Amino acid sequence: MATWKVAPALAAGCAAILKPSELASVTCLELGEICREVGLPPGVLNILSGLGHEAGASLASHPDVDKIAFTGSSATGSRIMTAAAQLIKPVSLELGGKSPIIVFEDVDLDKGWCAFSNMSSL
Repeated sequence: MATWKVAPALAAGCAAILKPSELASVTCLELGEICREVGLPPGVLNILSGLGHEAGASLASHPDVDKIAFTGSSATGSRIMTAAAQLIKPVSLELGGKSPIIVFEDVDLDKGWCAFSNMSSL
């Protein structure tokens, strides 16, 4: 998910700040480490971990942040849009759940997620 937001910005020559969810930040921190290892210059991709109401709110309302792209809850998206609107800052939002999956109790979890790849057989 993070690369969907970050990769186009970096490809366009922009610096980016990635603020992951405080509940799941490890993969984004690993992405930052990979970018460092492959030689991305310091300061091009910045990973900002922290609580949304502190770190995220500061980004949404900061005058030097030119655009916000957010994936998450509708409530948080509304707060981000409100803060960004004060500066007439563009915002892209992907809100609410969109990829539900049902796992039945007879599923063989030892087979891994590939067991769900052929949903047409259900």
